[in-house]
Amino acid sequence: MLALHKFINILMYCLIATGLSVFLYPRYIRLLKYLKAGKTIREVSVTGEKSEIFTQLHAHKAGTPTMWWGLFIIIMLIMIAISFLMQKLRLITFSLRNPQETYIILFGFFSMGLIGLADDFLNIKNFGKVKGLSAKTKLIGMFLFSAWISYRFYRVLGVDYVNLWPLGWKIEIWLWFPILTFIATIAIVNAINITDGLDGLAGGLMMIILTALGLVTFLNGTYIATTVVGVLVAVLGAFLFFNINPAKVFMGDSGAFALGGILSALIYLLNMRFWIIVPFIVIFGIFIVELCSSGLQIFWKKVFKRKLFAMAPFHHLLEHKGMKETSIVMKMWLVQWVLAVAAIILILVEYVLMKHGSL
Repeated sequence: MLALHKFINILMYCLIATGLSVFLYPRYIRLLKYLKAGKTIREVSVTGEKSEIFTQLHAHKAGTPTMWWGLFIIIMLIMIAISFLMQKLRLITFSLRNPQETYIILFGFFSMGLIGLADDFLNIKNFGKVKGLSAKTKLIGMFLFSAWISYRFYRVLGVDYVNLWPLGWKIEIWLWFPILTFIATIAIVNAINITDGLDGLAGGLMMIILTALGLVTFLNGTYIATTVVGVLVAVLGAFLFFNINPAKVFMGDSGAFALGGILSALIYLLNMRFWIIVPFIVIFGIFIVELCSSGLQIFWKKVFKRKLFAMAPFHHLLEHKGMKETSIVMKMWLVQWVLAVAAIILILVEYVLMKHGSL
């Protein structure tokens, strides 16, 4: 009965966030156009050479508004104020101004989003050789984020382990925790950033992943975290309405970095209760393929002085092979749903085993 009541509260938050998103998105896009916050299409490939094929396929997207992250901040601040008011009026039983875990999730979103925002701003202004923040600056920002979030988990919440079921048991990692957090953050953020190359692709995949992880947080009993994830899914859903082909707004590096930050925090939060690492590898499968295809392309070019693939990452290779952008996106969404269901089944099996004392 308590879970049902909490679910109704969470649903109310999501519906309000959806309404706010639908109302604010057209106005936010107009504001970005007025500010000329349009995306600069890169002219070089992941290997650093000119990419004429990519330019031909995506040149028409130049100038499309970016920096989606800003709207989520606005909506989240409004939602926190609304939740406080609704709690005072006793319409709901909990507000978003709550436990330590929620602060960690929101910190991941806001802090990493700021790094991406700076990168987007410099890209729009065509600043620097790479038209954005240098790789070194981004790494420093991600290192500081990893250090803080590791401190919160390691010293405040007492987490110094990784659960690797069904491959093994709980592994104590102690001081390796910040290093693993740093590596995981870099991998997740870059995977999302690399995948955000087609209209609706990264946003749709992340919406499916966060929906699945939201169900897990609900099962875990962390209802505030479920609410934050639910609000984010609602905002992403409205974003997709304007991001599917032909896109009227892009996620940008601010959105990719912010989603990477919130996902990193969420995974470590769930690691406290569940053996989440292996299911996460399953659910993040498409992003791993995208990241590996780009990594292999760079490695092959530097070592063997030639390309391994005609184009990278993987979605651009499919595009080069003649598949339409919308077809690639739809098929990857379908595969992502299959991976999400598989990951949830793994978690439910583990949950049942825990209940029966088998783990």
